[in-house]
Amino acid sequence: MSVSPPLPLLKRISPGLWVGLVWFAAALGPLVKYVLMPPRREYSLDYPRQGLDPLSAKLLLAIAFALVLTGCVLLRRRTSLGYGLLLAGTVASTLAWRQDEIPPAQYLGVDVALCYVAAVRPRRSSLIAAGAALATLPCYVTLRLGLGIQDSGVIPEPYIALTVVIGWLVGNSLRQSQLHTEELHTQAASQAVTAERLRIAREMHDTVAHSIGIIALQAGAAARVIETQPDKAREAMIAVEKTGRETLSGLRRMLGALRQADRDADREPDPAADEARKPAPLHPAAGLADVERLATTTTAAGVRVEVWWQGRRRPLPADIDLAAFRIIQESVTNVVRHSGADSCRVTIGYGEDELTIEVRDRGKGTCADAEHDTGYGLIGMRERITLLHGHFTAGPRRGGGFLVAARLPLPAATATATTTAIETKAEATAG
Repeated sequence: MSVSPPLPLLKRISPGLWVGLVWFAAALGPLVKYVLMPPRREYSLDYPRQGLDPLSAKLLLAIAFALVLTGCVLLRRRTSLGYGLLLAGTVASTLAWRQDEIPPAQYLGVDVALCYVAAVRPRRSSLIAAGAALATLPCYVTLRLGLGIQDSGVIPEPYIALTVVIGWLVGNSLRQSQLHTEELHTQAASQAVTAERLRIAREMHDTVAHSIGIIALQAGAAARVIETQPDKAREAMIAVEKTGRETLSGLRRMLGALRQADRDADREPDPAADEARKPAPLHPAAGLADVERLATTTTAAGVRVEVWWQGRRRPLPADIDLAAFRIIQESVTNVVRHSGADSCRVTIGYGEDELTIEVRDRGKGTCADAEHDTGYGLIGMRERITLLHGHFTAGPRRGGGFLVAARLPLPAATATATTTAIETKAEATAG
């Protein structure tokens, strides 16, 4: 959520503007130098002063400028059409001056446009564009041979063709680099999701181990006092039933969603996954009960955390309780590391059928920066909420700052778990 640095100047200017600057500089230079400026000793056979005297030449030059201008405007949105108009405008400009060859400087605009086409379009489309640029050159060679024009100088077409090839190679290299970068981002995001799922699986393992330990203790206590203290034994067995049901419900919710991580376990090893596979200590995982401790620790670190509780607080299933805490923990960590804010507010709402979480600050971060940080924190949070069939949003707030919001649906049994246990205990006592 750090503030993004401004883009370099080369990236802030649109490709159509770059192409237009190159092409119009090459087109206006000789027009000003040899036609509009007062006559001098210097003279050009390619751009004679009388070359634009016919009305048809002036009209054709105006059409060339219009074609190129339109092509530059359309180059980003409709790349193929914009490139075709630019190439046609270049040919029209050459015909307007009644030249028998395309000036190399004028073709630089086409080379820049071809570089952009190769960078943003598939290879097949860029090869067609390069072929069109190369096919234009032999037409002028054929024209000169057909008219019997003898040129004692070096023909420019091979050099122009070389610039076309270089422009395509540069653009294609940029595209390959971009595709490779996108592939790396995709792999990193996939690894972050897998690592998060494995982390959830480890935490579920800890929770189940803790629950089984409680069940064993309660069952042993009930067996020891069932003859002398039947009420105590009944309370212990009620606790065993409640713990067993909650643990089984959490396993059912999580097991199906985590199977996909098992299918991906045969991929190439990576440090993140190896770290995630390390066994965790068998102790109860943190939950919403530790939010106050988290707030105190973060406040001591320099960022004040206000915790607001809404609704009637009650016990939650272990997987939902742990996921809610992880969302708050990761969000508060992002505030400390990236936002630049000196405080944040955590709101936890207990509804009848869902648990809501909001973490908001008044920093200067953006959602894109948070998504691409080294830890892929938002990806992990979204994965947790998705596995629990919840809803997750994260992004800048209208009034400034950043907001992370999550809604976790609560099982029907959760809302009435305490009441059911009390009723069962009462019925058993009455019986």
